[in-house]
Amino acid sequence: MERYYEALEGLPEELRDKLFRAFTLLREEIARTVTREDFEELRKVVQELAEAQKRTEEELKLLTAEHRKTREQVGGLSATVGYRLEDEAFKALPRLLKRDYGIVVEGDLRRRFMKDNRGREVEVNILGVGRRDGERVTIIGEGKSQLSKRDVDRFIRRRLKRFEGVFEGIFPVLVTYMISESDVEEYVRRKGIALYYSYDF
Repeated sequence: MERYYEALEGLPEELRDKLFRAFTLLREEIARTVTREDFEELRKVVQELAEAQKRTEEELKLLTAEHRKTREQVGGLSATVGYRLEDEAFKALPRLLKRDYGIVVEGDLRRRFMKDNRGREVEVNILGVGRRDGERVTIIGEGKSQLSKRDVDRFIRRRLKRFEGVFEGIFPVLVTYMISESDVEEYVRRKGIALYYSYDF
């Protein structure tokens, strides 16, 4: 009880005495009205809640681990779909680029690792050379199963910008099964990137 009285230090003595008396009366009232059985029941409820929280935390850990595995599997599936799309593009793009842009592809389009303008190796999903109006162009492309504006910006940042100064006449190409928003196609065109859908192949 002394510590409660000390906690009221700094208050005027009369107010401190009143608060201490009120606290004492409240404590006595609780002692009279709350039985030992009530306290035992409350203790059991608190213990059950603590155990339920522990179980919930364990289940949440398991769920988080499962979610991580699922994301990895979906990521792997998405990469597989993207590679399949690019494989089809390797065959179809020479014809489409000639028809639409007058680019004659020389040799085969391939997926390879190339050094960027910082000397770091970067995977280029669609890479090839060609000629347009007698000038050499380097075709750099990528496939996305569902193309978003964010994907377009990432392609520009992680591929096109990184190969500036490395290749001459970069001609960017994106291939996709579908777009994620109605204005993605217009966004791609404004960025100066050729866009082809799987059904174009």
